[in-house]
Amino acid sequence: MLFEPKDNEKEEKNDFFDGPDIEEKPKEPKKPAYKPDDPAYWDAEESEWEHLKPRRRLKPWLWGGLVMIVVALGVACWLRYFSPYVEDATQYGYVEHIEKRGTVFKTYEGVLLPYKELHDTTRIYSRDFIFTAADKQVALRLKRAQLDARPVRVTYRQYHATLPWRGSSKTVITAVDSVDPGHILPPEFAPGR
Repeated sequence: MLFEPKDNEKEEKNDFFDGPDIEEKPKEPKKPAYKPDDPAYWDAEESEWEHLKPRRRLKPWLWGGLVMIVVALGVACWLRYFSPYVEDATQYGYVEHIEKRGTVFKTYEGVLLPYKELHDTTRIYSRDFIFTAADKQVALRLKRAQLDARPVRVTYRQYHATLPWRGSSKTVITAVDSVDPGHILPPEFAPGR
């Protein structure tokens, strides 16, 4: 043999397979999880009110996600139903009819024949201006203009969607002014200004 270990090297050398066996601890049996309708549930060592404590709590990031979703839905709902996308717009024309409609929520609905559509001889008449009156006073002024066959200038708002108490139209008239048929243009566009 070329190399023989010395006696003191033999003693220091550890052989992991020659040592005592490692004893494994026996596994403890799993305690059964009783439900409140099982009598053993009430015999447990827990306190009388322990079963009322919540077992799991939602993690903070999950709460944050839920809050963000609720806020996003609230903002989307507000933008869709309560924030007008057109404000202080004007339209000129003749009131064709106005009536009080609705099953639960009574609102004033009407149709305005736009002045520019009536006097445009080059194009085919395209559409009526369908509206909802904001309140009873506006509706009365529109009704008087209809009965007198006078042109009117209306100021209105448009929304993305309708609400039952606001009317069946996305266009809500907020103000009405009578107009001289000879001066149908708004004051800022009148000639000589």
